[in-house]
Amino acid sequence: MQSDPELERLRGSIDNLDAAIICLLAERFKITQQVGVLKRDRGLAAADPEREVQQIERLRDLAQRAHLDPEFAEKWLSFVVAEVVRHHEAIAAD
Repeated sequence: MQSDPELERLRGSIDNLDAAIICLLAERFKITQQVGVLKRDRGLAAADPEREVQQIERLRDLAQRAHLDPEFAEKWLSFVVAEVVRHHEAIAAD
């Protein structure tokens, strides 16, 4: 099959963005681990439903302004928050 230079260029851009997203997620989780330790040390709950509501509203607004489906942004955040809470619960159990 013959390669399409335009398709390859676009796919390369996607690959670069995927790499950046993974690096940003790793950095985000490093910080949320620090939050988990702080919550444990201060006797705070692993989950913060009020903060989650604020974050959902903020990300839905950002998504809308960026022309990204706000429902998708909310689903993504919900997935990430569930993982963060799981980490915080594990930290609290240590």
